[in-house]
Amino acid sequence: MKLVSWNTNGLRATAKQGFFTPLFTEERVDILCLQETKVEPEQLPENVRNIEGYFSYFSHPKNKKGYSGVAIYTNEKPDEVFYGMGIKKLDDEGRLIGIKYKNKKRNFTLINIYFPNGGQGPDRLKYKLEFYDAFLKFILKLRKAGENVIFCGDVNTAHEAIDLARPKENEENTGFLPIERAWLDKVVKNNFVDVWRNFNPNKKDMYTYWDQKTRARDRNVGWRINYFFADKKILDKIKDAGMMTDYYGSDHCPIWLKT
Repeated sequence: MKLVSWNTNGLRATAKQGFFTPLFTEERVDILCLQETKVEPEQLPENVRNIEGYFSYFSHPKNKKGYSGVAIYTNEKPDEVFYGMGIKKLDDEGRLIGIKYKNKKRNFTLINIYFPNGGQGPDRLKYKLEFYDAFLKFILKLRKAGENVIFCGDVNTAHEAIDLARPKENEENTGFLPIERAWLDKVVKNNFVDVWRNFNPNKKDMYTYWDQKTRARDRNVGWRINYFFADKKILDKIKDAGMMTDYYGSDHCPIWLKT
């Protein structure tokens, strides 16, 4: 089974440019998780909203159009779909969709999440950290209930110096602040594994996001801020993970894992 996660930075634009359909026709994904879709489902063309052979689910902000948003396309109907963590303040921006499978072939809970950016002032950084803390509690509760948790998406933080091109220059910038990175340390200490790094422990110069304004992708001056994390107890079910660094259509590239 192939899972792909991608911050599309505007699903309508990505689809219009021809970068959406190939994920199904050429990459043949089983589950596609999109972040920063910036759209409500009724605004999408029929051939984007509904893909033949797939079930699709969307979440978007309650009070702000053209912002945030997540979507999941899956070729097997989930046993359960859930939206948010049950905390209104953190759920209103349409940042989380989860699906649950409870059968012999698929027995896991997959959470697709677009974490807040900590820029634009101290209030947003506070909101991001509050979101982080609530999310960790949320997945630990799911684990305690016996669920096999995988989460993916745009975490908006590079974990280690190896995960961005210019760590020294960004030590005081959101996305690489010690307090943000400490949360990822906490995730790892709670036995959730950064799947790509697990398969590529020392690999350098591999990124998932590049600033478009400075044409950073041409120079590979990037950040690895998009992840799959899996509960350590199911790590042996995952065969491989990778990045589609040559795939365009966004300022992020898709990432994948195979089970």
